[in-house]
Amino acid sequence: MSWRMPAEHGPHRRTWMAFPPAGSEITATPEAVDEARAAWTAVAHAVAEFEPVTMIVDPADVGEARRTLSAAIDIVEAPLDDAWMRDIGPTFVHAADGSVAAVDWVFNGWGQQDWARWDHDSEIGKAVAAAAGVPVIDSPLVNEGGGIQVDGAGTVILTETVQLDPFRNPGLTKAEVEAELRRTIGVDTAIWLPRGLWRDSQRFGTRGHSDIVAALPAPGVVLVHDQRDREHPDHDLSVELMKQLSAETSSTGQPFEVVPVPAPRTLRDEEGFVDYSYINHYVCNGAVILCGFDDPNDAAAAALLAEVYPGRAIVTVDARPIFARGGGIHCITQNEPLPVAAGR
Repeated sequence: MSWRMPAEHGPHRRTWMAFPPAGSEITATPEAVDEARAAWTAVAHAVAEFEPVTMIVDPADVGEARRTLSAAIDIVEAPLDDAWMRDIGPTFVHAADGSVAAVDWVFNGWGQQDWARWDHDSEIGKAVAAAAGVPVIDSPLVNEGGGIQVDGAGTVILTETVQLDPFRNPGLTKAEVEAELRRTIGVDTAIWLPRGLWRDSQRFGTRGHSDIVAALPAPGVVLVHDQRDREHPDHDLSVELMKQLSAETSSTGQPFEVVPVPAPRTLRDEEGFVDYSYINHYVCNGAVILCGFDDPNDAAAAALLAEVYPGRAIVTVDARPIFARGGGIHCITQNEPLPVAAGR
């Protein structure tokens, strides 16, 4: 059996999300609970204008979820530790006959982080697959959906600090990681970035997810986070990544068209240098849900993505409360593709 992970811009059956449970690292106080749920709900309602949304909700929070979410959002109950569906949920793929299956990675709290809990979240991949009614592809690889970006044509972008993390996959080589990704998501060209953004490498980060630094809106095209302010520690990384990606080729064998996406001008929040990024957008049916930061570059990013994703509405949602918790809009959403006709 062979599988391939489709591009995010392909047609979706629905979007999966998770309702922030009380008592997690991102909801440590009553005020934090309210702020997180409001931010997640704003994204869910934005996506629901374009495609169905199903929210995984901890049984203890079902009443609050029903009061908070519109009737358009479906609710599925399952115990949760946290709410980053891109990482705790499965990665959906197409089989050769066009049917859909779900890859269930091993999830261990972003490399056994001392602040993380994952007893419940490690079971969400199978729970989502069961609710979606699709078969499960088990994988021994410790991986998260935010750690892989694909173009649907055989290219994957990943980072050495995630898949080769000794607290995730000790002793695994690049070749072994690539072999497992070839088996599970059907990629034949792996682009290894050296690391991710500075903030994402701090204590409450993922140690360098790729979905905040680079995106593949089409085969042969790569969007790159462009931090232009030399004061910010991500400036040098942006220069390094654009140089690297300009020298790489996609699965088509052609050099990438590298599209710099200017970072927000905001450099700091109360915790220090931010990892605000427009790369962490979510592509759904007919729209792009774009991270907004009340920043002068928000409008420029919206205009650029309108060119990159022609024919889609660009919907900007304030992502600052999400980034304050360690991620963005892409990190809290997971796309389930529609089945396709065999041979397509």
